Amino acid sequence: MMRRRTTLLTGCTALALTFGATACGSDDPVSAGGGDKSLGGQTVTVAGVWSGSEQKNFQKVLDAFTEKTGAKTRFVSTGDNVSTVVGSKIEGGNAPDVVMVPQVGVLQQFAENGWLQRLSATTEKTVDANFAPVWKTYGSVDGTLYGLYFKAAHKSTVWYSPDALAQAGVEPPTTYDDLLKAGHTVSDSGLAAFSVAGQDGWTLTDWFENVYLSQAGPEKYDALAAHELKWTDPSVVEALTTLGTLFKDRQLLAGGQKGALNTDFPGSVEKVFGPKPEAGMVYEGDFVAGVAKDQFGKKIGEDADFFPFPAVGGGEAPVVSGGDAAVVLKDGKNAEAGMALLEYLATPEAAAVWAQAGGFLSPNRKLDLGSYGDDVTRATAKSLVDAGDSVRFDMSDQAPAAFGGTKGAGEWKLLQDFLRDPSDPKATAAALEAAAAKAYKG
Repeated sequence: MMRRRTTLLTGCTALALTFGATACGSDDPVSAGGGDKSLGGQTVTVAGVWSGSEQKNFQKVLDAFTEKTGAKTRFVSTGDNVSTVVGSKIEGGNAPDVVMVPQVGVLQQFAENGWLQRLSATTEKTVDANFAPVWKTYGSVDGTLYGLYFKAAHKSTVWYSPDALAQAGVEPPTTYDDLLKAGHTVSDSGLAAFSVAGQDGWTLTDWFENVYLSQAGPEKYDALAAHELKWTDPSVVEALTTLGTLFKDRQLLAGGQKGALNTDFPGSVEKVFGPKPEAGMVYEGDFVAGVAKDQFGKKIGEDADFFPFPAVGGGEAPVVSGGDAAVVLKDGKNAEAGMALLEYLATPEAAAVWAQAGGFLSPNRKLDLGSYGDDVTRATAKSLVDAGDSVRFDMSDQAPAAFGGTKGAGEWKLLQDFLRDPSDPKATAAALEAAAAKAYKG
């Protein structure tokens, strides 16, 4: 993620979810300064899930593209239901030129629908030179490259307030059991242990995936992601049971289960790093740092830090990633400028713009790590790039959108139901299997 689905309800987020709406003055071209201005007079419409600080920082990248090429840009936020919104706009003859797709499953769906242009030879050559092969694989369908992974996420990070853990006398844990013990110690000191964003179902899929990858292992993870293994498998029930140990413990959750279900992602970060802390820790990806820094003025590495998601049940510590892939739609009105934007996004020059702004990781191994603004982000980015092809991509993002990427449906809703009542992991597993079977057949 990025998941994908890290919408911040501030600033420009009140924008209408239509491709006719312009986001925060982004129609305006950047004034002179370099580039050949070969695309002057064209406007590239870019759709994606980002809002708030993420949208603001991506706009800096788009502005740099404008300065380089002369093409204006217009960014519009789709909200979480990218496939639904983009599909309706294509059918209505109002397709954007470029979409930042936050799920592998949605990229595959778009390609199978015949909506996507193959990326240019220039972009593919740059991807081959600058990215580990796994990122090209996730951006391809049947061997054809359609998606460029511009923004990545390191989704095996637990963020915490150093002050809160210090006051409780707790050290960052390395096992899941120790995580729960540490949580109880934090809670005994006066703060809830965890802020959980249960209102956003995607965060709960991330919790499950880290537990499952560590406890069941990478082979079963890959099989479940491809639905070659049923969700009724005992390994799934075991992972849900493990996760349920946390979900059912009111002492560990800020506001209990009801409070978690009423907390969205930005709110979950605020409960740890905002002006009135309610919890000591929040699990989510590296993008938590961007919110803590931009929204609450925290200095990363001092006021906000992370530890790796701990190993579960004797397994290896998990490394789950996600990412947003840029694709070019066939029905866009400015295909040439859209493809030029992707050629630009494939360069370390483009990645450096957002890296310097914060709240961003790039899978581009040619990006100078010095572009990142703090040591914590630099180390996180290095670990992601160094992991190469061993990274496991977010499981829900690999699924059909109806199962793994739709608000109020499929895995998102069923895990919210499980958070509300984690008493029957077997029943939850059966419900997940029924939803998955329907979505994968569709």
